Amino acid sequence: MRDVISLDGAWIFRHESDAADRVAVVPMPWQAQFADLRHKAGRATYRRSFPRPKGEVILRFGAVNYLAEVLVNGVAVGGHEGGYLPFDCPAPPEILRDVNEVEVRCLAPDASPNDAGIAFAEIPHGKQSWYGPIGGIWQSVTVEGRDPAHLIQCRIVADISGWVDVTLTVTEAALGADLVVSVAGVFATVRVTGPVMQVSLTVASPMLWSPDMPSLYQLQVTLLRGHMLDQTSHSFGFRSFTSKGGQLFLNGQPYYMRAALDQDYYPEGICTPPSVAFLEDQVRKAKALGLNMLRCHIKVPDPRYYEVADRLGMLIWTEVPNVGRFTDASAARMKDTMLGILARDGNHPSIIIWSLINEGWGIDLAGDAGQRRWLAEAYDWLKALDPSRLVCDNSPSIGNFHVKGDLDDYHYYRSVPERREEWDTLTAVFAHGADWTWSPDDLALRRGDEPKIVSEFGVWGLPQPAQVRVNGAEPWWMDTGQTWGEGAAHPHGLAGRFVALGLDDVFGSVADFVTAAQWYQFANLKYQIELMRSWPQIQGYVITEFTDVHWESNGLLDMNRNPRVFHQRFAEVNADVVIVPKVVRYSGVSGQVWGFDLAIASGGRALNSGVVRWTCEGDGGEKAFAGAAPLSVTPFDPVTLTLPQTDANRMLTVALELVIGGVVVQRNQVDLALFAPRPLHDLPKLAAQDEVLGARAAALGYPLVGVEQADLVLTHALDDHDHSRLKAGARYLVFADGSPECGGLDTWARLGVTERHGTMWRGDWIAGFSWIRRQGAFAGLPGGPLLDLSYSNVVPHHVMTGWQAQFGAQVLAGVVVGWVHKPAALIAMRAVGQGSLMAATFRVMADAPGLDPVADALFDALVAQACAGQAGDA
Repeated sequence: MRDVISLDGAWIFRHESDAADRVAVVPMPWQAQFADLRHKAGRATYRRSFPRPKGEVILRFGAVNYLAEVLVNGVAVGGHEGGYLPFDCPAPPEILRDVNEVEVRCLAPDASPNDAGIAFAEIPHGKQSWYGPIGGIWQSVTVEGRDPAHLIQCRIVADISGWVDVTLTVTEAALGADLVVSVAGVFATVRVTGPVMQVSLTVASPMLWSPDMPSLYQLQVTLLRGHMLDQTSHSFGFRSFTSKGGQLFLNGQPYYMRAALDQDYYPEGICTPPSVAFLEDQVRKAKALGLNMLRCHIKVPDPRYYEVADRLGMLIWTEVPNVGRFTDASAARMKDTMLGILARDGNHPSIIIWSLINEGWGIDLAGDAGQRRWLAEAYDWLKALDPSRLVCDNSPSIGNFHVKGDLDDYHYYRSVPERREEWDTLTAVFAHGADWTWSPDDLALRRGDEPKIVSEFGVWGLPQPAQVRVNGAEPWWMDTGQTWGEGAAHPHGLAGRFVALGLDDVFGSVADFVTAAQWYQFANLKYQIELMRSWPQIQGYVITEFTDVHWESNGLLDMNRNPRVFHQRFAEVNADVVIVPKVVRYSGVSGQVWGFDLAIASGGRALNSGVVRWTCEGDGGEKAFAGAAPLSVTPFDPVTLTLPQTDANRMLTVALELVIGGVVVQRNQVDLALFAPRPLHDLPKLAAQDEVLGARAAALGYPLVGVEQADLVLTHALDDHDHSRLKAGARYLVFADGSPECGGLDTWARLGVTERHGTMWRGDWIAGFSWIRRQGAFAGLPGGPLLDLSYSNVVPHHVMTGWQAQFGAQVLAGVVVGWVHKPAALIAMRAVGQGSLMAATFRVMADAPGLDPVADALFDALVAQACAGQAGDA
C-alpha cells in the first residue's frame, strides 16, 4: 500500500574541508569512501533529486551520524540527533514538485568544539574512539508515499504459550478506521479510538524460535475505512530467554552460552554491511564454528543484521553504544538510544540480552556513588520496559563491576603458556563467586543466583596479509593502530619487520609465521574453553572476537571473513557437549606412564550412557559413561597410558571420543611433547658459580669441575672477573631468569633484563609470540617454533632487550608482540673477546631435575649450544 522509492546510490557530497563537490555512495560513511577524509569528522552535505511518490510524502532515514538537518527544495522538513537510529521527515505537499531535491546537512562531532555545542564525549559513539569516526548517511534512505492514515509502530510481545500482545501506534488520521491484525490464520479487528491501540490474539501450538529451528511468524496489520488505507507486515518469533538458579534457559530448556564478541565492522564499508548475502555468509560461518550467540558490541547495527540473525538462527546480545563522559546530557542520550533500539528492534526473537554499559566506559562506578545509583535505576527502568529479556547493567573488567543486573559476567585476558597459572587461578576464583565482580558497597544488589559468564576472553592471532587485501591492495586500516599497545597494533610494514628481525630464518615466510600464530590462537582458546567447561558454575563465555577489526587481530575470522586455519577443528571444543581433558603437564618421556584427568561437560542437553575412549599410537582404553543431566560436568578417574618408545623427540597426539548409542557424539585431542631418554655419556664438564646451578647440573649427570677446567661456566650473575675470563676465551651460560641470585647483567654485559609483567611482553590481549629457533642444539626440541603448552612451567617471566641491533644473528629464542613489534630476546649469544656468552631467561630451575622433560631438554640444549660457542653450530 505504500509507494516506496529507494534513494540509495549516488549523492552529491561536500565536506566542509573541501570546496569541491564529489559523488558519494549512500549508504556508507564518508570515511569509507574518501582517503583524504578517512579520519575526519566535522560537517558535510549530501544532495540528490527524487520523483514525487503518490500520497503523503515522507523521507525515511535508516541512520545518519550524528546530527542531521533535512531540507526538501530548500525548505527544512525535519532533523534528528543520534547516530544509530531511524527517523522520518514528512514533506509538506505545498513544497513538493514532480522532481524534488533533498539536502541532508550532517555533523559528526569529534573532540573539537562545534557550533552545535555537542561534545563527542557526551554522545553514544562506541568504538569510534578506537577505530576512527563514522560520519554521514550510513544506512538506507527511502522516500515513501502513503495514506495519511497509517501505522507508525508495531510492538509485538509473544509468549511461548502462543499468546501475542500487539501495541500499535497510528497517525491521527487513522481515528475511526478499522484495524485488522492477523497471524497464522488468526484475526482480530478493532476500531481505532486513539493513537495507541492494544490487540491480543492466541496462536495454537506455536512453533518456537531457536538457533536450531528459527521459526518465524509474519503478523499483518491492515487499516481499513471502506477500502484499504495501509498494510504492513512484521516478523517475530515465539521465544523465551530466562535465568534461574545460576543457569540460563531458552524456551524453558537449559542453555549454555557459546558466544563471540562481534564489533559489526566490515572490510570496505566500516559499519555498513555490503549485502544481505555477506551477513548470511558470516552467520553460517559462526554456526560452523559452534557459536550460538554473537555479542554485538557497543553498536546499533544495520537492521539487516538482526533480520539475518532471526532467519538463520543466531542469538544476539546487544549493547548501547558507550559515551566517554557521564553527564546529565550523556545519560539522557544513552536512555534515548535504548528507547530507539527497543522501538526499532524489539520484535526480533534473536535479541535476548541488553547491556547498558561496557567495562565502565563513560561512567565512574568506582568513584561515584551517584553514578552507581543511576546505573541500578537504569537497570530497573529497562527491565520494566522489556521484561522479556535479560539486562546486564555493566559488563565489567578489572576496576569496575556490577551494581544490579541479571548476569554475573566478567572480562579477563591471559595468554598461555605465558600466563597459564594466572588464567587457572582467575577462572577458579570467578567460578566460586568472586567478590570483585560486584560493587563493594551497599549499593550492590547481588541476588547470588545470576549466571556466571566469562563475557570477554581470548588472544590475538594474525590474518594472512594476502587474504585481507582489497582490490589487490593493502587495505587502508593497515596503516592505523599506531597508538595502541605501545605501537604493537600497527599492521603496516609487517613483512619488512619480519625480514629485518631474521624471522624468515625461524619460520620461513610471513605466511608460515601467520599460520603458526593462528594455531597459537587456537591452542589458547582451546585450553581456556576446556578449563571454563570444567567448572559447572560457569554457564557460558564470549570469545574476543568473531572477526578481526582493522588492527585488532583476535578474530575467529579475518576482516574479510576468511576463516583461520583452525576453522574446521574449532567446533571440537566450542560445542554444546565437550570432552574436557585436564592436563597438568603437556610433556612426557618415552616409556613413561602418563596421565590426565577427564570430564564430560554436557551443555544444554541430557546425555544418555555410553563410553569415553582414548587412543595413542596403539595404546588406548575406555571408561563407561553413565550419562549426564544438562549443564553438568561429569568427572572420571584419571586416564593413564604408557607413552610410546621413541628415539627422537617429537609431538604426540592422544585422541578422545565420546560414544553414545554407537555414535561418536564428540571428539577432542591432547597434544603433548614426547621426549626420548636423555643421553648420559660424553657430557661436557661444567663449573657452577652457585649451589642451585651446581645441584641441577649434577642431578642431570654433568661432571662438575673448577672454572679453569670447565668447558662451560654456569652462572646467574656476572662480575669483572667473569669479564676477564670471557675475554681470555671462556664460555659462559647465564640464567637470567629473575631469580634472587641474578646480578651484574646490565653493566658491561648489557643484557637489559626486564620483567615481562606490567609490559607489553606480558602476554594477554595483544599476544606476545614467543619462539625458539629450531636450529643447532635446539633442533631436537619437539613442536615449534612458537612455544606451546608444554612450556608452561619454563616460559620466561623476563625478556632481554640488549640484542635488537643483531636480532637475527644472535637471538636463538625471542618474542615479538602483535604485528611483529617490540622484539626481545629469551636466549641469545654474543662474543666477548676470545670467549662467548650465552644468556637465557627460561625458568629451567622451576621444577626438580627429572620432573619436567621440557626443562631438562632445554637445559641440555642450552649447555650444548653454549659449549659450541656460536649460534647455529652445535
